[in-house]
Amino acid sequence: MFDTVCPTDLMPIRVGDKWTGMIIRCLEHAPRRFSELRVPLRGITAKVLTQSLRTMERDGLITRTVVTGPARQVHYELTPLGRSLLVPLNAMCAWAEEHWDALIDAREAGLSRTG
Repeated sequence: MFDTVCPTDLMPIRVGDKWTGMIIRCLEHAPRRFSELRVPLRGITAKVLTQSLRTMERDGLITRTVVTGPARQVHYELTPLGRSLLVPLNAMCAWAEEHWDALIDAREAGLSRTG
């Protein structure tokens, strides 16, 4: 990964950003429209959601399907590759839940040192 000939911009690990893991969670059970994603992702702007979805689509984690009809709709759905991230995502969530108190304590201690 840190080799000079390795194209690090192709790094497949995208769940480290702020929104990808949450978007994967939102799409875990069914496809959703853009507006349906914005509800559980309260703090995300339309611009950032659009960028995240485009990146995830480019990386093969989701598909974007345009449904034509009286009202044009766009649905986003996890691909098998995107769905395969649910297992490590579940492990990360379980780890965070198990260590939640220690994480909060460490963050508060860091804030008191810098503040």
